[in-house]
Amino acid sequence: MIITIHQPQYLPWLGYFDKIAKADIFILLDNVQFKKNEWQNRNRIRTPEGWQWLTVPVLHHFGDKINETKINNKEPWRKKHLRALELNYSKAPFFAQYYPRFQEGLNHEWDNLSDLNVYFVGMILDMLKVKTKTVLASEYEATEHKTLRLVDLCKTFKAQTYLSGQGGQDYLDVEQFKINNIDIVIQKYEHPVYNQMWQGPKSQGFISHLSIIDLIFNSGPESLRILSSGEKQT
Repeated sequence: MIITIHQPQYLPWLGYFDKIAKADIFILLDNVQFKKNEWQNRNRIRTPEGWQWLTVPVLHHFGDKINETKINNKEPWRKKHLRALELNYSKAPFFAQYYPRFQEGLNHEWDNLSDLNVYFVGMILDMLKVKTKTVLASEYEATEHKTLRLVDLCKTFKAQTYLSGQGGQDYLDVEQFKINNIDIVIQKYEHPVYNQMWQGPKSQGFISHLSIIDLIFNSGPESLRILSSGEKQT
């Protein structure tokens, strides 16, 4: 049993979904502190000039957890995001096929940031045909310690292996996993290159680490194969 755990992010990048695809269970860590100016309420898309942010405006106080963070719906962010997708991807090969599902999701008036992110992560996994089981950390008891929380969640599901993101060895207390007979595997991921909009001679060339939306609109049914090609053997 392989488990991977990550905060719910807004329209995440390819490596996020590669990690999920390699696991049996994905736990959305929705009950940890919201971090401003990270990936929990924003991500990047491709434009003719390079890239731009899609940011979900939030109302939060220091210490609020992700699942306690409210969206500021006084700002017309949903309309702006839909317009940005139309302007920058309407000529992409698979825009017409996939845009309606993003449109449906963004037409819903979300109040809670975690609910929004969990919805889109699930929707994208369905698009990719990834069958990994997903659960919310907030539905299970776990110690509030950055490593012991992960160990507790792994033990809840009787996992033998924890699949960590890149750099996990820099912040995990590896000994706690050893004590509990849980192996740690660190994701080794090199961002694949694919056909991307706006790659003409006057552009910046290929831009990596964008939202997976960019891959889906450009590559459609081949998206999972392409993103999985970035996985390297440990």
